Amino acid sequence: MSRWKALPAELDPRVRQLVVRLRRLKDHSGLSMRQLAARTGYSPKSWERYLGGRSLPPGEAVEALARIGGDDPTRLLTLREVAAEAWENGKDRGGTAAPADPPAPGPGPEPEPVSPSPSPSPSADPAAEIRLSVRSLRIVLAAGAVVLVLAVSSAVLMTLRLTGHLGADDGRTPRTAPLAASTPVTTPSYGCRLQRVDGAWYAGNSRTRDATVGYGQAGPDVAEVQCLLRRAGVSPGGIDGMFGPLTRGAVVRFQKRAGLIGDGIVGPRTWKALRG
Repeated sequence: MSRWKALPAELDPRVRQLVVRLRRLKDHSGLSMRQLAARTGYSPKSWERYLGGRSLPPGEAVEALARIGGDDPTRLLTLREVAAEAWENGKDRGGTAAPADPPAPGPGPEPEPVSPSPSPSPSADPAAEIRLSVRSLRIVLAAGAVVLVLAVSSAVLMTLRLTGHLGADDGRTPRTAPLAASTPVTTPSYGCRLQRVDGAWYAGNSRTRDATVGYGQAGPDVAEVQCLLRRAGVSPGGIDGMFGPLTRGAVVRFQKRAGLIGDGIVGPRTWKALRG
C-alpha cells in the first residue's frame, strides 16, 4: 500500500473525492508511478500532480486508470466532470489551481491529448458564460440520470430474484413475474441512411443543425452525430444513440481536424462541419 501525502486542506471536497478514488485504483493495480506512466502515456510527474491534488487529470487519463484498476469508466468520468466544475469554480474565485497536464510521450500508445478550453477574456459576453454553465449542468444531470436508471433496474432484478427464492424455500411454486416487469426496455435501433440535401448531409435520424449534444446524452441526435462522424472517416464505435467515451473521443478528433475547439461537445459549428 502506498503512503500518500495528505491532500491540500483547501482542496474542494468534490476534487478530493476524485483524487482519493484514483489513489485507491492505483494502489489496487500494484503499479509504480513509472509503470503507470508506461501503461497510460502520461509522465510519472504528471501522475504525481494528479494524485497529489495539485492538477486535475484529463478525462483520458481517468478512463485509462479506471480500466487498469477494473473500475467502471463511466462512473469515474462522471466524478471527473463534477470535480472539473468545482475546479473551474475554484479558479474563478481566485484559486491557484493549475490546468491538467497534457500526456507526455512514452513507450506505450499515445492517448489523445485534450485541448484546453480557451480562457474567457475580461470582455466576454455574460450570456456566453451562462450558456456554458447550463451546458455543463446538463451533462452532469444526464450522466446522473443514467446511473439512477441502472441502480433502479438492479434493485428491481434483485427483488424478483429474492421473491423467487422465498417461494422455493417454503415449498410453494415460485410465482412467475409478469413478462413486462422482467423484460428490459428495448433500446431503439438506429441506422445511417445518408443523403445529401441542398449541399448538406443527413443520416435520417435528426435534421437539427444547432442542438447541443454532449457526453451522457442519448437519442436520435446522438445517432445522427455518430453516422456523420462515420461518413467523415472518424469511427465513433457503434451507431447506438449513446454519447459515451468512444463517441466523445471521435468528436474531439473531428473537431481538431476541422480546426474547431476540441471540447467533445457538438454545437452549431460542429454540426455545420459534420453536415458540410
